[in-house]
Amino acid sequence: MLLAAPLASCTESQDERPNIVFFLLDDFGWLDSSVAYGEEQYPNNLRFDTPNMQRLSEQGVIVTNAYACPVSSPTRTSVMTGMHAAHEGVTMFLANNSNVPTDATGGTRGTFKVNENEEDTLIRPEWNYNGITPYECDMPYMIQVTPMAQLLKDAGYFTILAGKAHYGSMGTASSSPYNLGFTVNLSGSYAGMPASYQGEDNYGNKPGEWKLHSVPGFFEYWGSDTHLTEALTVNALKSLDYPIDNGIPFYLNLAHYATHTPIQPDKRYYDKYRERGMDHLQACYGSMVEGADKSLGDLLDYLDAKGVAENTVIIFYSDNGGHSVNTSKGGDAHVYNLPLREGKGSCYEGGVRVPMMVYIPGKTAAGTRVNTPVMPQDLFPTILELAGVDDYQTIQEVDGESLVRLFTDGSQYVAEAKRAGKVNGQKEENAFRIPESVSGLDPERSVISHFPHQWRIEDQYDVDFLSAIRKGDWKLVYRMHDLDLELYNLREDLGERNNIAAQHPERVKELASELSNTLRKWDAPMPTVRATGKKLPMPDEL
Repeated sequence: MLLAAPLASCTESQDERPNIVFFLLDDFGWLDSSVAYGEEQYPNNLRFDTPNMQRLSEQGVIVTNAYACPVSSPTRTSVMTGMHAAHEGVTMFLANNSNVPTDATGGTRGTFKVNENEEDTLIRPEWNYNGITPYECDMPYMIQVTPMAQLLKDAGYFTILAGKAHYGSMGTASSSPYNLGFTVNLSGSYAGMPASYQGEDNYGNKPGEWKLHSVPGFFEYWGSDTHLTEALTVNALKSLDYPIDNGIPFYLNLAHYATHTPIQPDKRYYDKYRERGMDHLQACYGSMVEGADKSLGDLLDYLDAKGVAENTVIIFYSDNGGHSVNTSKGGDAHVYNLPLREGKGSCYEGGVRVPMMVYIPGKTAAGTRVNTPVMPQDLFPTILELAGVDDYQTIQEVDGESLVRLFTDGSQYVAEAKRAGKVNGQKEENAFRIPESVSGLDPERSVISHFPHQWRIEDQYDVDFLSAIRKGDWKLVYRMHDLDLELYNLREDLGERNNIAAQHPERVKELASELSNTLRKWDAPMPTVRATGKKLPMPDEL
């Protein structure tokens, strides 16, 4: 009897804490659903059927100015650490074989393996290509941190990673999500993409043939027609039965491999997109998008059926802009994210502006839109605040700011402004700013994107070796190859087509100074000029 009272009290306390679902898609673009994140519903919004994303947008808040990093690993590690990717030094996707020992003793480490044009004028910088680590370690090119998942686990949350991890290179501690604080890991590893999405292919697990990107686990689906997106969803929901049935709050990071390459059909939806006149690859991509949408719908239905929907926060996000630099998705390249410029790997808006929605039951105003810029490092303090974890200590310096007031008080402020007729439509909303006194955030807070790398040797169309800063409506892009600074006004020129740097030299100087000083403060990786062997100049040194 003496023991029963404190146990009951603990259970009641846990029951009051919300469950949290972080629903993360890969390479999913701003225009890849019917949800309009922009000033209007653009033609690209109408390509695919996404009723469940629409459903979530009507329940929660649409974040119109959500940003991620140009490629996946920097975004994922930033969420886990609360640091800006340029600050933590993880500025490129992690290599799967970067630190494999080259001899039996393990004393010699390999080097980052990715395409590099040795005739390029710039050389990629040294950076933390081994990712993050939760432990003291003498392995080079990595940063020790206190992971968010571990803080949640220590606070009593049942933590689950289902899908893509990509927090550390092969052979590092963080190549296993268990070492970062996840109680359950469903297929997460060092791999940044699956060898196959098809159950018929055993998700890349061929007998007698090991593949780097073979998806771990899911043996029960081998030889079946179950698409990987469906297998992940079914198993993720199964993993929730235990915490829900035992009154334990959970954190689920449902991190789909979709819609990353290889673009392969989800056969449940492929035919209908072919019937709409799409070519094979376009129909494959459309089917993958709809498969991801079904996953979201299955999750929402499951939470309703288990009676926990009204105590479960949903955060919907993508790890970078939609793929645009090649024709793996069918059709023409460089047009998938229109009206945004470019896509994955770029610091132009198509590469870094991403879809995001948030639902906090009873606290977010349904169907509202907030336009304060948000960044991946903000999710660290946001999720911890939602979980009631407010006395944590971290090894790393946290750069992010909590978004809880933006999503709650900010969305309520927008709802009231709409009722008062101050916001009449999406275009008017573009000029409407939520005051810092309401959201706790500067509505013109700076967004820095940094990609000092080469990714596309054969096709550098506005990708590779770029850095940028956005502040309010103004955006400065540093084209490192050209040693050139471009200036755009995003309110007037969302597609970044009209470079007005010559007309606003003082604005260029101001933004170049802030970008440069911040990168210096973070000791951010910068490329080297091949001809001189010297570091590339900062924007304010041009």
